[in-house]
Amino acid sequence: MSKVYPDAPAALAGLLRDGMTIMSGGFGLCGIPEFLSDAIRDSGVRNLTVISNNAGVDGIGLSVLLETRQIKKMISSYVGENKLFAQQYLAGELELEFNPQGTLAERIRAGGAGIPAFFTKTGVGTIIAEGKEVREFDGEQYVMERGLVADLAIVHAWMGDAEGNLVYRKTARNFNPMMATAAEVTVAQVEHLVPVGQINPDHIHTPGIYIKRLVAVGAERKHIEQRTTRKRSAASMPAGAGEEV
Repeated sequence: MSKVYPDAPAALAGLLRDGMTIMSGGFGLCGIPEFLSDAIRDSGVRNLTVISNNAGVDGIGLSVLLETRQIKKMISSYVGENKLFAQQYLAGELELEFNPQGTLAERIRAGGAGIPAFFTKTGVGTIIAEGKEVREFDGEQYVMERGLVADLAIVHAWMGDAEGNLVYRKTARNFNPMMATAAEVTVAQVEHLVPVGQINPDHIHTPGIYIKRLVAVGAERKHIEQRTTRKRSAASMPAGAGEEV
């Protein structure tokens, strides 16, 4: 049976339900499975728990699910770029489980590896450790963190083949590979879908055994989270540039 589906709604058909837990890959706006999150919004499912480093920015990525109030709880590390995320949390309209960023990544990796819990020094003596087991090892205090698993993971890859073997590109490799292993079902959107055998086996980041469905989405959506520019010096400008006509 083919893993390749014609579009994002088809790739998610039959997988979505109210109250489920979804992992969503990416870092900031890099490597986010935007077509799949848009399809989740359009499906109308509600009361979702979403595990993601952040929630995109206003109007982009997971933020569209916040706009429609489809997310009940976020398990995240970073809120800062999304005003709606912060507003809903501060107003008590959104549950939020904060994690140090490295702890979040390790919780996901542990879940994918079948590790139910681990101990880390990060967060000891802070509100992060409240209500959690703290144990001493070699004279140092460590807090126990639980591994994370989800009903569904949605990930974004730069390249994939019809068997679901995936290659991520640069910063988009953050969170996507771990999440692909930590869910009951993983659906991938890929920019470039290539024939089986075209990807060098040594270059594969996520083996196809983890991917149940995928959809080719192209590379037309490239958002910039923080656009910063500086004035070009006269010496670096092409001849005639900036002259009045």
